[in-house]
Amino acid sequence: MPFLVREGLFFGNITDAAQTLTSPSNSSGITHILSLLSSASISFFSDWKPDIKIPTEEIKKVYVGEIDGEGKRSLSPEKLFYSLEMAGVDLKLKRMAVPLRDTEDEDLLDYLDICLDFIDEGRKEGGVLVHCFAGVSRSAAIVTAYLMRTEKKSQEDALESLRDIYESVCPNDGFLEQLKLFEDLGFKVDTSSPLYKRFRLKVLGHSYKQGEKVDSSIFEKDPGLRPESNAAEVTTKMEKPNTVYRCKKCRRIVAMPENVVSHTAGEGESSFGWQKRKSGNPYNRYGEVECTSMFVEPLKWMTTVEEGALEGKLTCVKCDARLGYFNWAGIQCSCGSWITPAFQIHKNKVDISKELP
Repeated sequence: MPFLVREGLFFGNITDAAQTLTSPSNSSGITHILSLLSSASISFFSDWKPDIKIPTEEIKKVYVGEIDGEGKRSLSPEKLFYSLEMAGVDLKLKRMAVPLRDTEDEDLLDYLDICLDFIDEGRKEGGVLVHCFAGVSRSAAIVTAYLMRTEKKSQEDALESLRDIYESVCPNDGFLEQLKLFEDLGFKVDTSSPLYKRFRLKVLGHSYKQGEKVDSSIFEKDPGLRPESNAAEVTTKMEKPNTVYRCKKCRRIVAMPENVVSHTAGEGESSFGWQKRKSGNPYNRYGEVECTSMFVEPLKWMTTVEEGALEGKLTCVKCDARLGYFNWAGIQCSCGSWITPAFQIHKNKVDISKELP
C-alpha cells in the first residue's frame, strides 16, 4: 500500500502504482498518478510484469522543444517532456508520465514545475500517487520538493519530514544538490537567476560530453536583434537606461547583463554553488582585482558554436572582430576559476554603454 504523506498525497513504488491502475475499485481516493520512470510509456508496466495489462487513452504528449513560453529550452527537440493519459480499468485515473532516470546527472530541476502543479491538481480533485520504481529516489525527490514549496521547508527539513513516514527514502546526491538549489531559488524555478543559469550551463555541458545533439533552440536570443523602441514611448515612460555590451569595433550589441554568468574568483568548479565543492584558491596568485573576461550564455549570434565545433573563436557577427573564445571542455578565467562549458568575451573587446530600452 502507498504511504499517505499529506491529505490527498500518496507516495509509493511501481507495485503500488500497478495495484492502483489494475484495481476495479479505488477505496484510497486516488484520482491522479504521477509516474517517474525511465520510460513514460505504459508498456513499462508490462515489461516489468508481462501479465499486467493497463488500458489507456492518450490525452497529449509534450516534447521538450515545444516548451518555450515558460522558459524551457530544448537540449534535444525530440525528447519527450511528459505525457498525459487516462488509465486504469475504467479509464478514470489521470496519469502524468515523466521520463526520468535515477542518475546523479539527470536534470530534475526543470521537471519540478510541471510535477508540482500536477500534484496540486490531483489533491484538489481527489488524491495523487507519486511513484517511481523503488519508491526511494525519484519520487522521494519530487515529494520533498512539493513539501518544500507548499510548507516553505528547507531541503533537509522536508526530507526529514518524509523520512518520518518512510525511513528508506534516499534521493541520489545529484537530486539533493538540485533540491538545495531549488531552496536557494526561493522554491521556484527562476530561469532568470544566475544560479539557474549556472545550472543550465552544467546540464548543457554534460549533454555535449555525452554526445547528445545540442540544438540551437537552447541558445539565448541575439541581443543585437532587439526591435527598436518607439522614441515617443520611451520619452513618455522615462524608463531607466539599460546596460549593454557592444563590440568595440562596430558598436553592435553582443550581450546584456542578464546573459552574463557570474562566478566566484579562484574557486575552480566550486564557483557553481549548486555543486558545493570547495577547492581553495590555488590559481589566483597575482591578486587579480577584476576578471579580464566575462562568461555568458550561448547566444544565437555565435555561429561557430551552433555549427557544432568543440572550441573556437567568438567573433562579432557584424564586423568579424574577435571578441573571445569558447570551449565545451572549459576555460580558466584570469582569476583562477575554471568555467565549464565556457563562452568567454574579453572585456577589452567590448564597451559598456547605457541606453533606453
